[in-house]
Amino acid sequence: MDETEFWEIVDSTREAAEGDPEDHAELLVERLVRLDPDSVLDFARHFEARYNRAYTWDLWAAAAVLLGEAGEDAFDGFRCWLIGRGREVFEGAVHDAESLAELLEDFDPAVDGDGEELGYAADEAYEQLTGVDAPDLGLAPQPPGPEGTPLDVDDDTALAERLPRLWDRFGG
Repeated sequence: MDETEFWEIVDSTREAAEGDPEDHAELLVERLVRLDPDSVLDFARHFEARYNRAYTWDLWAAAAVLLGEAGEDAFDGFRCWLIGRGREVFEGAVHDAESLAELLEDFDPAVDGDGEELGYAADEAYEQLTGVDAPDLGLAPQPPGPEGTPLDVDDDTALAERLPRLWDRFGG
C-alpha cells in the first residue's frame, strides 16, 4: 500500500462517517477487512509513522488550545484524530500547527479532537482477518519526548504566545 492509497482510505471512510470519529473508526475497520492481512499491516505502518511524526510540542499546544486542556492521553487521541482529518489537514498541521486556524472549518471539543479508536482500527481489522494479534510493525519507536521547543501546555499565556492565530480563533 502506498501513501496515496492510505490517504484515500482515510478520506473515504471519514467522508462516509460525515466526520464523526466513532463512525469513522467503525467504517475504517469495515474497509480494512476487505483487504489482505499484509495490506492491513501496511496501513498500520503508514498510520503509526504519521502518529509518531505528530509527536511535537507545537501540536500538543494546538491540542491544548482546541480541547481546552491536553494531558498525554488526550494528546494521543488528538494525533489519531488529526490523521483522520486527512492528508491536507495532517500535513499542514505537522508543518505548522498554526495552520489549523485556517484548515479547520470549525471545532467542537465534544465531538472533535479524539480519534483514539482510529488508532486501533488496523489492529482490529488484522485480528478479524487472521484470528491473531497484529505483529510488531518494525518501525522505530516514538521518540522519548515531543520534538521541538517544550512549553507548559497548561499555561494559557504560553499557548496564546506560541499559537496566536489558533488561540484567537479557538482558545480561552
